[in-house]
Amino acid sequence: MTPSPKTPAPRLWAGLAALGVTVACGGAALAWSGDDDRPRVTDTRAGVSYSVPEGWRHDPAADRELLGAFSSRISRASEAAPAEDATVLTGAAGRPVPSAELRRTAEGAARSNAAFFFPDAAPTLTESRRTELGGHPAHTVALDVPHDGRTARVELTVVAGDHPAFLLALASNAADSRVLADVHAVEASVALGGRAS
Repeated sequence: MTPSPKTPAPRLWAGLAALGVTVACGGAALAWSGDDDRPRVTDTRAGVSYSVPEGWRHDPAADRELLGAFSSRISRASEAAPAEDATVLTGAAGRPVPSAELRRTAEGAARSNAAFFFPDAAPTLTESRRTELGGHPAHTVALDVPHDGRTARVELTVVAGDHPAFLLALASNAADSRVLADVHAVEASVALGGRAS
């Protein structure tokens, strides 16, 4: 069976269906924000909240079925292709990440995720930069990955601190500036705090 070219990460969807992993505590909820009139996802497992861009959707029930590392997900479907063409996943990093290790940790995690979601492709590092997420030191890594005749994008941001979190964006078309702008708007909207134990 050939994976659908319309999904940015066929292994994610296949893995979810095959494993049927249920997260024990559903940690994400949707609320409306007064700042930008966009709904927000509050992910208590990862200790983050973030805005949902127009045209994207969040399904709290589906969050409970994500693989263990992920605790919330928003996705976007284009008008031309009803299948999801971009996804942002969040989760709690497995261990505290000191600021001095952010770059190495983020680059390693980005490559690991690219290998998982796109196992037969060789990713190309397109960006690796220090940034802030929710006022905390962070590092963002972008990889372009050949996929179904196009170039997909894997973008991972890891936040430093005692309770670190990450955002992982998967986009089926790295050249789609609207999707990348939405991903960056999600990153800019992140607020940290309220992590469940």
